[in-house]
Amino acid sequence: MPFPSTLFLDRDGVINFRPPAAYVTQWSEFHFLAGVLEALALLAPLAARILIVTNQQGIGKGLMTEAGLRALHDSMLQEIEGAGGRIDGVYHCPDLAAKPNNCRKPSPDLALRAQRDFPDIDFADSLMVGDSLSDLQFGRQLGMQVALITSDAESRQLALEHPESYDLCFSSLLELVRSLRSSLHDQF
Repeated sequence: MPFPSTLFLDRDGVINFRPPAAYVTQWSEFHFLAGVLEALALLAPLAARILIVTNQQGIGKGLMTEAGLRALHDSMLQEIEGAGGRIDGVYHCPDLAAKPNNCRKPSPDLALRAQRDFPDIDFADSLMVGDSLSDLQFGRQLGMQVALITSDAESRQLALEHPESYDLCFSSLLELVRSLRSSLHDQF
């Protein structure tokens, strides 16, 4: 696979530990998955754009506020930048899943918002990296390559039950990035 110009990354389960049946509502609950900071530092010089797209239904449920999410993301971005990585934009949907016409993945709304900010985004030259079926469907409907990260039992089960829903499958973001870098070097 050629190196994608834009990477769309899910947050919970790809960047940080996703607690089962709970929400990450404050920085003290946010824990980077092993190798993520290294992976983002390796990606920084290679990808034109690295974006996070995340469903944050906890806001719709009243478990956190927009300001609280912004503060959590500011702390996350500081840690990533301190480790030599970068994120060019964070896009979130606060809607409840039950809300009609919501912006939650698999809806393309978050990607279209990103494309308004970065008009040169070409979805056909992008990679969506996620750990849930909605992440994979989000990427597929926009014509992206999709990669599944199997960081927990639920995502490993998804890999077994829906192998047609992804193009690439790795146990971590770091493993994916190492594979992408290797294929980039093989092209030369």
